[in-house]
Amino acid sequence: MRTLRYIKTVALTLFCATLLTTSNLCFNTVTAQPVATPVTDTVTTQEQFTNPLAIVASPKSFLNKTVTMNAKFDKFSTLGLDYKPAMKSSEQYISFLIKRNDTTFDIPLSEMKLFLKREQAEKLIDLKTNDEIRITGTIFSDALGDPWIDVSNLTLIKKAPEKKDGVN
Repeated sequence: MRTLRYIKTVALTLFCATLLTTSNLCFNTVTAQPVATPVTDTVTTQEQFTNPLAIVASPKSFLNKTVTMNAKFDKFSTLGLDYKPAMKSSEQYISFLIKRNDTTFDIPLSEMKLFLKREQAEKLIDLKTNDEIRITGTIFSDALGDPWIDVSNLTLIKKAPEKKDGVN
C-alpha cells in the first residue's frame, strides 16, 4: 500500500514538473528584452564618434578604444589625479570636466575622468565654461565603474556667448 502511494506521488510530481516546464505559460513569463546599445558612428576602424553619456553608461564596451565626442567645457580640475588604480600624475596631467548634455541644469559630468597633458592644457588656458569642444581620447581604465580617458586632442569648436555682465 505504501509502495503504491509512493509511486503515485512520484508520478504526480513528475507529471506536474513536466507540465510546468513545457507549458506556454512558462515560456511566456521569461522573455528576452532588447538591450539598448549606445548610438555611435564609426569615424575610422579604431576611432568612434559617440556621445559622452553613452561612454559613461557602458565604459567596459569602450575600454582601450579611441573615441571622439563633442561637449561643452566646464572647468579644469584635479579630479581623479594620482589615483593608484588608474594612475595619472598631477605633475604631468591636469583633468577637466565637461557638462552633462541630458539636462538643462548646469551639472558637470563628473563620472567621466578626462586627462590632458599639462603642456597641452597650458595652450588652452583661455577655455571658458560652455565653450563647445571636440575631444579625442582613449579609454584606458574603467576604475570605479567610470571611464578614464587619456585625451590626445582637444579642439575648440565654438566660443560660448559672452554674458551681459561680462562673466561667462
